Amino acid sequence: MPASAAILVVVALVAVSTVIGLVWKRRTGSVAAVEAEKADIVTAADVRTDAPFGVRATLLQFSTEFCAYCPSTRRVLGALAERTDGVAHVDVDLTHSPDLAQRFNVLQTPTTLLLDGDGVVRARIGGAPKPTELEASLASILNGDDRVAA
Repeated sequence: MPASAAILVVVALVAVSTVIGLVWKRRTGSVAAVEAEKADIVTAADVRTDAPFGVRATLLQFSTEFCAYCPSTRRVLGALAERTDGVAHVDVDLTHSPDLAQRFNVLQTPTTLLLDGDGVVRARIGGAPKPTELEASLASILNGDDRVAA
């Protein structure tokens, strides 16, 4: 292979990798609304927890033992739930429950599902949540809006 072709291939690989990395970084932590017709209903029994779900909303966090961002996400979600009436934060450890990860399509931890008072999944966040998007989405759920703000 000529040197110029090799250099071109390397430059192309670096460019593609950079674009993929930027897209990944932008999407990580962003709230993705779940379409109503595709929304699951989740109960405490579904995620094998005794923790009570919120009357108005639940911040359902999926974590693992070795997750670097899970402790800080736990603090953010816990604090938000504490200062918001009727909202609960429930943390589910997937370390020994790969079937739950598969059922809820958890590809990274933390992953957070925003549930309304009926347990309907209204939004999901892959990665550590962006606080402003998280709070806006939770406010939409609490206000009974059909669409979750992102």
